[in-house]
Amino acid sequence: MIPIDTIVVPQGAEYQAVCRGLKKANCDRLKVLPIPIGTKKIEQTLADYSWELIKAQNILIMGLCGSLSPKYSVGDLVLYQSCCNLDGAEINLHKELTTKIQQRRSIDLVTGLTSDRLICRAREKLQLSKTYLASVLDMEGYDYMKKFQQRNINVAMLRVVSDDLTGDIPDLSQAIDEEGNLKTLSMAIAFFKQPLAATRLIKGSLKGLKILEQITYQLVE
Repeated sequence: MIPIDTIVVPQGAEYQAVCRGLKKANCDRLKVLPIPIGTKKIEQTLADYSWELIKAQNILIMGLCGSLSPKYSVGDLVLYQSCCNLDGAEINLHKELTTKIQQRRSIDLVTGLTSDRLICRAREKLQLSKTYLASVLDMEGYDYMKKFQQRNINVAMLRVVSDDLTGDIPDLSQAIDEEGNLKTLSMAIAFFKQPLAATRLIKGSLKGLKILEQITYQLVE
């Protein structure tokens, strides 16, 4: 059994997918902590979960991500071996915990990039991959990993690709509020302005969420 005691996952649909996977596996031993999208509220979030984090030893961060490489398409699983931020700082994931997850399921090891803003254009993603030599993109990983490691908590991160380089996705930068929640009306307006990009994002997200639920089930069954 993989020695994970806590799963950290963005709130909303990703959190719900992970919970469905755990429920199917009849697994109630894991604590699941939903976090806001992005890292604006990271200090408050960590304070809110101070009791849970005192007891945590092995954390798995899960969620969706965007591909920065033609190698990875919607629905692909990736397991981070390292993660960098836009300043170029890089941090390694816990090697033993990551290896144990990979032994359970053969998943590609990648370098991920954490961005403090939403990247919606495929051309910009491709440029980021060349600049940072990263394969996937997220909005939480680096900062949370660093905070957890400062608390001497072992951290691994597994993500599912929900958008790739085949096209752009809608600009949802104005649809994420200060609490890290998606604003329904702002998201609907963005979708209306870019219907083809919206269709691509919706299809990719639905597939990614389904895979996220499945991999959660498979890791803990």
